Amino acid sequence: MKQRLVMIIVSLFVFLSGHYTFAEELDIVAFSKQYVGVPYKWGGTTPKGFDCSGFVTYVYREFGVSLPRTAEEQYQRGKKVSKDDLAVGDLVFFATYKKTASHAGIYIGNDKFIHASSNKGVIISDLDESYWRKTYLGARRYFGGDEEVAALPSDSRLASLSGRH
Repeated sequence: MKQRLVMIIVSLFVFLSGHYTFAEELDIVAFSKQYVGVPYKWGGTTPKGFDCSGFVTYVYREFGVSLPRTAEEQYQRGKKVSKDDLAVGDLVFFATYKKTASHAGIYIGNDKFIHASSNKGVIISDLDESYWRKTYLGARRYFGGDEEVAALPSDSRLASLSGRH
């Protein structure tokens, strides 16, 4: 409970400052990790159950960015990022059952990403695992500079207070 309160306060400060910072990178990792173990639910968008795109949408919303709902739509927006230039908070995409993006996760550093797995719920995986390496499609950045414009306009009051539209 205390950790959640601290995260909310830090997030509020970051929203009001209107800038994405290293502290926010750490915060997005801590925030997303608290959902490890939440079960997978097709179409799920809440901590009662997430699908992959529902999970990243939920996390990003906490940081003032409103994403499209599906992995495919999320892949079409944002700034393209090469695998060698991945930064904490970037979204990583995979072609798991079709030729376009069908799975998404949040890069958390050290070649790891957090995502809602259809078999295990929210887990942390390694990009270098054979399955993820062979299905990796690409990455997109929504934080930092003008890339936030590529996301959908946020309807949250905090985002509008910070100047993020």
